[in-house]
Amino acid sequence: MGLRGSKLPEAQVLLLGLDNAGKSTLLYKMKYNTCVGTVPTVGFNVEMMETRKNRRNIVLTMWDVGGQRKMREHWKGFHQDAATVVFVVDSSDSKRIEEARRELESTLRSEQLRSSPVVVLANKQDVDGALTATEIQDKFNLRKMCSDRDWFVQPCSASTGVGIQEAFRQVVHMAKLPADNGTMKDNIKDKVHYLKASRRH
Repeated sequence: MGLRGSKLPEAQVLLLGLDNAGKSTLLYKMKYNTCVGTVPTVGFNVEMMETRKNRRNIVLTMWDVGGQRKMREHWKGFHQDAATVVFVVDSSDSKRIEEARRELESTLRSEQLRSSPVVVLANKQDVDGALTATEIQDKFNLRKMCSDRDWFVQPCSASTGVGIQEAFRQVVHMAKLPADNGTMKDNIKDKVHYLKASRRH
C-alpha cells in the first residue's frame, strides 16, 4: 500500500466471479507479472496499481472478492463507487457457466452499478475444450444483459499470461474516474468495516 499518500485520481475496480475462476491469480499476474499460487479467497484481497489514463497517472484499487457461495451475498457491500466491474469466468468449466451468468446478471441489477462498465475475462483459455470468448458472450447473452452499459469480453489465461496485458489495458480504458477523490479513502475504510462486521454475524 505504498500509494496510500497518493493524490492521484483513483478508480475502484471490482473483481468478481465464482470460486475457482482464477480471480486472485489474475490479480497478481496483472500486478507482478508472475504466477502466484493462491488458495481460495475468504474475504477479499485488495491491490493498488499505478497506471496511465488520458495521459495522466491514476491509481486503480482492485478489490478481489471471494467467490464462494457464502461470500457472494457480501458482494453488494463493494458495489458503491465501482469504476468498472471485472467478472472472471472459468472458460473450461462448462457445467458452471449458467451459474456464473446468473451471478453476473444479479450483480448488474444493483442500482449502484447501474452505469458501471463490465469487462468479462474468459480465463483458462489454455485448457483443452475451453469455451471461446465469443461462446461465453453468447451464453451470457451479454448484448442483452449489458445493453445499457459499455462491455467487453477478453480471452486470457492467468497461468500462461496470455491476454493479461490486454485485459488490464481494457480495464484502464473503461474505468470511470470519480469526480471527488476525497471520498474514496473513506469508502475503502467503510468496505473493510462492513466485511469485518459481516463476518461476526
